[in-house]
Amino acid sequence: MRKFAIVSLAVAGLALAACSEKTEDAAATAADSAASDAAANVDAAATTAADAAADTATAAADGAAAVEADVQGETKAEAKAD
Repeated sequence: MRKFAIVSLAVAGLALAACSEKTEDAAATAADSAASDAAANVDAAATTAADAAADTATAAADGAAAVEADVQGETKAEAKAD
């Protein structure tokens, strides 16, 4: 009876160790996936910010050309050429 109890406890211990290892592997995989997602989100945000900055610069240049054209009595294209 003692041998059976010892063997049963040993098997139970090995089973718990295997489950714990699977849990650690799953957690590591989830962490890697989260890191990849975060990196992709940062890249997307940087691209969006760069696009917004370029759009703002274009709009500012167009606005400045429109004001110059109005003040100097010329077309917007002529004002941009100056």
